[in-house]
Amino acid sequence: MKTVYSRSTGKGKIYMNELKTIEEWQDALRQSDEHPVFVLKHSSTCPISAAGYEAFRGYVTDLPKYMVVVQTGKDISKQIADDLGVRHESPQAILIKGGKAAWHASHYDIQQENLQMAEQQNT
Repeated sequence: MKTVYSRSTGKGKIYMNELKTIEEWQDALRQSDEHPVFVLKHSSTCPISAAGYEAFRGYVTDLPKYMVVVQTGKDISKQIADDLGVRHESPQAILIKGGKAAWHASHYDIQQENLQMAEQQNT
């Protein structure tokens, strides 16, 4: 797993790991049994996805954050949709708790205040 973004802020550390294999996805899904995790499906060629990526990347949380680039991780993206029963969209942010999608948003709904609301409602 590759850390694609990491920096410290006055509020804590911001980090995000890229899921490169289905095994890494399954590990992240298992983590959600202990605590919620965020996952972002991101298209590297879409300007709407770029805006969602920036909001997700900059969101400060103690919860793990993962991302998959849909162009290079189509099998992972499909597995996420199948495992969670959430129709694939890109960009798409999902909060996973106990192996299930507790919240998800796509396109312009991926905003820091919505990520914060989802976290507050599910932790």
